[in-house]
Amino acid sequence: MPTRELCIQVTADLERAGARRQIRVLSVYGGRAYEPQLTALRTGVDVVVGTPGRLLDLARQRALNLGNVATLVLDEADEMLDLGFLPDVERIVSLLPAGRQTMLFSATMPGPVIALARRFMIRPVHVTAEQPDEGRTVPTTSQHVFRAHALDKMEVLSRVLQSDGRGLSIVFVRTRRTADKVAEDLSNRGFAAAAVHGDLNQGQREQALRAFRAGKIDVLVATDVAARGIDIGGVTHVVNYQCPEDESVYLHRIGRTGRAGGSGVAVTFVDWDDLARWQLVNRALALPFDAPLETYSTSPHLFEALGIPAGSTGVLPRAARTRAGLAAEEIEDLGGGRKARRGGRPAAGQPGDTDRPAAREAAASRTRTRRRTRGAGAAAAAAGLAEDADGADEGTVALEVLAADGAGDVTGRATGELGAADLADGVEGADVIDADEQGADGTPARRRRRRRGGRGRSGRSAGADTLDIAPADDDEDSAPESRAESA
Repeated sequence: MPTRELCIQVTADLERAGARRQIRVLSVYGGRAYEPQLTALRTGVDVVVGTPGRLLDLARQRALNLGNVATLVLDEADEMLDLGFLPDVERIVSLLPAGRQTMLFSATMPGPVIALARRFMIRPVHVTAEQPDEGRTVPTTSQHVFRAHALDKMEVLSRVLQSDGRGLSIVFVRTRRTADKVAEDLSNRGFAAAAVHGDLNQGQREQALRAFRAGKIDVLVATDVAARGIDIGGVTHVVNYQCPEDESVYLHRIGRTGRAGGSGVAVTFVDWDDLARWQLVNRALALPFDAPLETYSTSPHLFEALGIPAGSTGVLPRAARTRAGLAAEEIEDLGGGRKARRGGRPAAGQPGDTDRPAAREAAASRTRTRRRTRGAGAAAAAAGLAEDADGADEGTVALEVLAADGAGDVTGRATGELGAADLADGVEGADVIDADEQGADGTPARRRRRRRGGRGRSGRSAGADTLDIAPADDDEDSAPESRAESA
């Protein structure tokens, strides 16, 4: 299976189909703990449904013996034989016996894929469930294509999702970041929406799909991870928020609605920049939308074509907000490696804010002594640090520098280097006497008042919690490169 979601769905279907014969079915895919899968394999199973990566991992661990496999099935074969999956598929096939049966299934089977499949099959038979026309779309799905402006697209989408008779809806985008942004914008507008994409951990992905199937949310914003084979009843609308890459992607996306003889609505937004790409898709599928009509959120033909109530705005009325929302669905603890959202909370087992005090205590126990020999003896005396220079050579100051949280070894870094001028930085207007300016008879030389200088100085007192550390050079205008926490 190319995706984890499809793996879960096929496993559930096989369990229902083989319940009377007590067929043991196991699904193996990433994002879940290994232990339950290893235990099930030791007990024995009849059918293993998995993604290529986890299947190879288990085979390398000698937990999964592929030498006795009688039947190999590649679902969504055009995707499985694509360049991204092909190396893993070839490795799996090399571990299988030569006398196996091989079956490939897909809604779209381009010619190059059929030619490639012959490498794994002997005298294959091509069976089609419908007319062998690759460009044929489901006639019960009403298709609409609009040329929408990028800045107005969210307003158009908000009105499309208020169409009469709309049930569950899937909004397809090309990137994970766009999926998060669209789902957040829709939620702010009152829609019960959630995103599904590869940056979410497996628990979050399954949570969103369960909430969608249960009707707790009615808008699922997804990348093409949900376009392959996902069968969810009650999906009435599919919206291509971003133009699909090619005709195969278009067919798989709109195939999420109008399934098993049902009816559905497929809406595609085409940006000005995507017009050439859409025209290629349109010609390949022989669709009548070569020049999509320019459409805005207030265009009358948009309201008329999709049955949008007059006066609908970009915000869902409060009376229509009847869904429980994603928060009503709990996240299942899958026990596997967890990956957080990009820019979101840290994953389980990774240090977060609650781990910082302990990390700081550990850092406090690691100190390094740095010595600076740039004539800092007089400056240290002015700063009240003469006692710290005890036992050091003339013109040398010994300093204890604590490694900052997470900084590790500070050797050779600017955080551990303290110039002589910086030591006196915490004493406002300290009087400094140069030793070489004293007379031979011991009479004190003229007193010179030290000025604070340089950009970026913190201006904190000597007892402050932080200490500015600047490069030890003669340029007083140089800004400090870094900060270190004082002991």
